[in-house]
Amino acid sequence: MNIVLERQSRKPIYLQIRDRISHLIKSGALKAGDRLPSIRALAESLQVNKLTVIESYSVLEADGIISARQGSGYFVSTVIPACNNLKSTFAPAQNVMILESSSKCASFDTYTPLIHAQTQPGIINFGYGYPPPPKDINQIARRALKQEDADIYFPYDLPQGQINLCRQIAQMLVQQGLEVYPEDLIVTNGSQQGLSLAINYYLQPGDWVIVESPTYYGAISILENLGARIIGIPMTAEGMNLDLLEQYLHSHSPKLIYTITTFHNPTGLTTTQTHRQELLALAEKYECPILEDNAYEGLNFEPVPAPIKALDKHDLVTYLGTFSKTLLPGLRVGYMVVTGKHQPAMIERKFLHDIHTSSISQAIVSEYLASGHYRRHLNRLRTDNLQSRNAMLQALERYFPQEAKWTVPKGGLFLWVQLPDDIPMQTLRNEALAENVFLACRSAFFPDKQGYPAMRLTFRLPLEEIETGVAIVGKLLKKHIHKGVKSVANYHSLAHSI
Repeated sequence: MNIVLERQSRKPIYLQIRDRISHLIKSGALKAGDRLPSIRALAESLQVNKLTVIESYSVLEADGIISARQGSGYFVSTVIPACNNLKSTFAPAQNVMILESSSKCASFDTYTPLIHAQTQPGIINFGYGYPPPPKDINQIARRALKQEDADIYFPYDLPQGQINLCRQIAQMLVQQGLEVYPEDLIVTNGSQQGLSLAINYYLQPGDWVIVESPTYYGAISILENLGARIIGIPMTAEGMNLDLLEQYLHSHSPKLIYTITTFHNPTGLTTTQTHRQELLALAEKYECPILEDNAYEGLNFEPVPAPIKALDKHDLVTYLGTFSKTLLPGLRVGYMVVTGKHQPAMIERKFLHDIHTSSISQAIVSEYLASGHYRRHLNRLRTDNLQSRNAMLQALERYFPQEAKWTVPKGGLFLWVQLPDDIPMQTLRNEALAENVFLACRSAFFPDKQGYPAMRLTFRLPLEEIETGVAIVGKLLKKHIHKGVKSVANYHSLAHSI
């Protein structure tokens, strides 16, 4: 590999190496799957320190251009297959759903079968949306929990989280467009705890609350458990229907708007900057706080707008994030951005809830952020997820009936498939499970547990599982659609003969 270095250049040597390798890949001189020289071999040929080569390879890996294979070295990343049809066909009916009372816990009924399915061998689980564990998790954990520092993890800790981790999260969020200070952060046991703390802070039993329809089933369950009255504003292809939102802000005076602006769960949609500005303007006009849940932020395939919280000048928005969707769900480390008068009360609620988040989990996340491993890990996830998303979109085009409509997410882990009204969802789910495919279907994602027929599919799966699973579900869908068409034809034939 021919790399010429300019020793007198002001550009650092490691960046010169990066630029040259990147050029060789883009020009086709190095092709997908080609093995790069070992760190030692390249260092010797260029007469540079091995650490210089390591830094060059690390930057290339963070950019998704090369990838490391344990025990084998570094390779040019596989070319992500292009997807011809990136236009969303999602266009549901704009029906507002109102739920005044419920004793059902949608979250528990959805979560338990999903986890059981994940533990069963041979199941293609389209409902389980979590990343694979980082390959270096053991190394990072050992480094974070060095014996000489172990004593600091045993006593009680601050309710709002370890100071160093709060600083690191604040720096990360500043890069996403948020003006955040460490003292604005509260570290939580996953974003689910943040949801619970915020919802119980802003709402009392009987209060009206706005949610998107569909939305995250965990939020619906917390609201139901509290006894809140839920208004489900339908999603359009651009996000929550803002005309209907204003109508119900005016008529019902809700106490909170819950929204997922980036890689919405379950639809995968991302709202535009204009939509975010207009939603915030409505919230300000009607003095209604916003709870912005961005659990999937960071998993973007292309740039996304800054969160609504970045536009907030009146402490109206509480922002939620988590490392569960990018590192490990089992670490249970999330965070809240809470500003103004709400901050002290929210910290007190955190203290009363569980005193503080696990010090060991916080230390592991902190080490990931400090070491630079998190940035590289995120870039690998984005590359893998984009490849998987494109594979799923291509499979949907091949196997699903034309009556099905789906979203085209720009990141995250899910897409949403809207189906014809007469599809028997529970029957479809049971039939798919009989063929070892687990589906997360519509009911849990709507305030009234009904909604239109739809399913949430995760593309965070091996490519062969995506192909097989989509083919099975597509076959079942075509069977039910054919049955429906045949039944209608028989009905019209009978009516004509009478």
